[in-house]
Amino acid sequence: MNPETRLTELGLALPPPPPAAGSYVPAVRTGNLLYCSGMLPMMNGQLTHVGQVGREQTVETAAKAAEVCALNTLANIKAAAGSLDAVARIVFVNGFVNAVDGFADSPAVINGASDLLVKVFGDAGRHARAAVAVNGLPRRATVEVQLVVELKP
Repeated sequence: MNPETRLTELGLALPPPPPAAGSYVPAVRTGNLLYCSGMLPMMNGQLTHVGQVGREQTVETAAKAAEVCALNTLANIKAAAGSLDAVARIVFVNGFVNAVDGFADSPAVINGASDLLVKVFGDAGRHARAAVAVNGLPRRATVEVQLVVELKP
């Protein structure tokens, strides 16, 4: 099934591709790999989730933030590749969780992004991953997600 059709079935829509917020580009293609810059949970130019998990955010709200990050990344993939149908598989997800000291549930937070990718791409959405708690992210965002994607030849 087409990934964009699957998004619609899930009741989700791709946002406009977020522009780079600094001296970098949203995605770089080398061969069949597309390296996607880290995305924050942004909608309509505003952060949807701010603050640390364990303080201002819960694991559940942070998982939703990770899903928003994944949607933004999918928008940049579509912009770079022309269509989400160009994705052969999701190779790697790198997730950063802004959390209080000692926070040990980063994997549960980043599941928000991982679960969405599997729902959209099926088995091709299964990926290797890192889920790391940190003490701060740009603009006090709750989560940042980066992807490496293999594109069809």
